[in-house]
Amino acid sequence: MKLFILIASILMASPNFVFAHETSFDENNSLVKAGGKYVTLLGTQINVGDIAPNFKVVDHSFSPIELKKFEGKNVLISVVPSLDTGICSVQTKKFNQKITSLPADTVFITISNDLPFAQKRFCTTENINSIEVLSDAVWRDFGTKYGLVIKDMGLLTRAIFIINTANEVIYKELVSEVSKQPNYDEAFKQISALSASKIK
Repeated sequence: MKLFILIASILMASPNFVFAHETSFDENNSLVKAGGKYVTLLGTQINVGDIAPNFKVVDHSFSPIELKKFEGKNVLISVVPSLDTGICSVQTKKFNQKITSLPADTVFITISNDLPFAQKRFCTTENINSIEVLSDAVWRDFGTKYGLVIKDMGLLTRAIFIINTANEVIYKELVSEVSKQPNYDEAFKQISALSASKIK
């Protein structure tokens, strides 16, 4: 009970905290399926060629982290619904392994709507120590700015974004079925080309 009160206090104290039902977002119901049926995604769709919007998420200690923190680096953002599911776990582990073969100008981020406490536990248990695992649970800022929030579920849909050093989106995969894995080979190919390094 004390933990719940602490979390609620942190969220409500933020001037940027908004409940999802209090805000109107763009809706798209023809891009992603769950269980064979289309779901509605809330927020603005970001496409290849767009300048990546800055966003604010939190780390395992609820400290705010913004995209601009990684300015001047190539960034791969791996988006998962929940780390405590099989496919999301595999996805996160794959990127954690691959980042070690790339130069220091490359950053891999995993974002989900899991609470930071759950993310920290997952990373400790699974030895996820080479990528940043961040939570969009506080403000839904990332999810709505990138059009990834699944309506009536509160989860992010599965996706991959690659952003170059000029802050331009050069690759996007919005996985068409939430239960399917992304195209790892293509994502690794794209980020490897940016980094002038071959992924082995």
